[in-house]
Amino acid sequence: MVRRASRRNPRPGAAFVLIEMICRPLLATLVKRDWRGRRNVPREGGVVVVANHYSFFDPISIGHFLVRSGRTPRFLAKAGVFKNPRLGKLFRAAGQIPVYRESRDAALAFRDAVAAVERGEVIIVYPEGTMTKDPDLWPMTGKTGAARIALRTGAPVLPIAQWGAQDVLAPYSKKPTIFPRKTLKVTAGEPIDLRAKYGREMNSETLRVATEHIMDVITGMLAEIRGEQPPAVRFDLDAVSSEPEGQA
Repeated sequence: MVRRASRRNPRPGAAFVLIEMICRPLLATLVKRDWRGRRNVPREGGVVVVANHYSFFDPISIGHFLVRSGRTPRFLAKAGVFKNPRLGKLFRAAGQIPVYRESRDAALAFRDAVAAVERGEVIIVYPEGTMTKDPDLWPMTGKTGAARIALRTGAPVLPIAQWGAQDVLAPYSKKPTIFPRKTLKVTAGEPIDLRAKYGREMNSETLRVATEHIMDVITGMLAEIRGEQPPAVRFDLDAVSSEPEGQA
């Protein structure tokens, strides 16, 4: 039987509070905030947050936004992030969820994400599956994981678009540019009830259409933040990767 997400709002836990205590004063000092749509963040119950991903710094930006909106974010993050013994232990204790790719453990992230949502947690899924490879940092085509979790649990999908983190950390860079202070723009849209739009059945076509809808919403919100038009055709990493050598 499929259960709808809990209405509870679980406590963040000591490890997450420690991370927050370290990050919050640094962010308040080093960056400026342009936050919009905080009233759209559900105050309780399980939520699947979907957002664009273009910098190693943008998880900190979106995490700060959600914490200040009264929710504790639990990220689905690449398993490699957890390999450092100390940091990995801290991230796990803070409720973050490792994603194992191309292994027999790949299904564990979905299981753990569903369980977290059913406990009433807010999970963050980058539907592109990785940092964008689009040359102008627009969202790429999405993976179906976020839609799958939302349809399985009945939790709302909260679209978030963000911009400005690339000025702190350029894509794939680990060398920050702090001064002058950068402005981090984060906007939360209205929650989307995927079940109301697409029903409960999770066949491949439903998941594809629901995922495309998610990416359209995020891209449209980002276009408003940037004041620019997105590309007519979304960058497809799988299509580029499958091209014969010399034709990319």
